Amino acid sequence: MPLAAKVMGTVFWDAEGLILAEFLERRQTITAAPYVQTLHKLRRALRDKCPGRNIIILHDNARPHTACLTSEAIAKVGWEVLPHSSYSPDLAPCDYHLFGFVKDQLRGQRYEKKETIQKALR
Repeated sequence: MPLAAKVMGTVFWDAEGLILAEFLERRQTITAAPYVQTLHKLRRALRDKCPGRNIIILHDNARPHTACLTSEAIAKVGWEVLPHSSYSPDLAPCDYHLFGFVKDQLRGQRYEKKETIQKALR
């Protein structure tokens, strides 16, 4: 029985839970352009969930997060980016919480289809 391939995704959440989860197609790489498209989806999700609230995004230093295209898109919608120290580990502090939670939820499970993994993560 073949196993599902690696699934790569972008996840946004706040203190109340998941806001948006986006998954890349197989063999697709995240660059600034698709990341900006995801930010547009995030904007719509946030507009529905918490209209009028000030938005602060915590990014790490990955190139799609620091690209000019991304910075311009974030500035255009008026969001603030909480800086990630250039000397910190690769993971942002909130990633420790997210990855631990996801590992706990998925531990011991087998997934045969990408869609099943995505549903479990959501």
